[in-house]
Amino acid sequence: VQLQASGGGLVQPGGSLRLSCAASGNIFSINVMGWYRQAPGKQRELVALITGGNNTLYEDFVKGRFTISRDNAKNTVYLQMNSLKPEDTAVYYCAATPLGRITRVPSHYDYWGQGTLVTVSS
Repeated sequence: VQLQASGGGLVQPGGSLRLSCAASGNIFSINVMGWYRQAPGKQRELVALITGGNNTLYEDFVKGRFTISRDNAKNTVYLQMNSLKPEDTAVYYCAATPLGRITRVPSHYDYWGQGTLVTVSS
């Protein structure tokens, strides 16, 4: 499985961005897909995830602002980010796992995209 993340960029506080993660290869092995982020000097943290059954989970710091969705026809997962804050600045990574349960643990994800930089600044 290969994951290709895109959509990052520079945006002003309060603005919006949509990240995309296109999957290719043995995509039928994938169940849960997630978006993680890593800011300079900080650990990688989960932002949101979505299961094969379209159940979603959001971390508290993005609830009400970010939306994760999945287009199975395009083998793509999206992260719509609204009301962005400077503290959302980070490299965002998409990840995928064949595990049949929700997990926040990065090491449970077998596949990772290359990361896309999101910078929120005026």
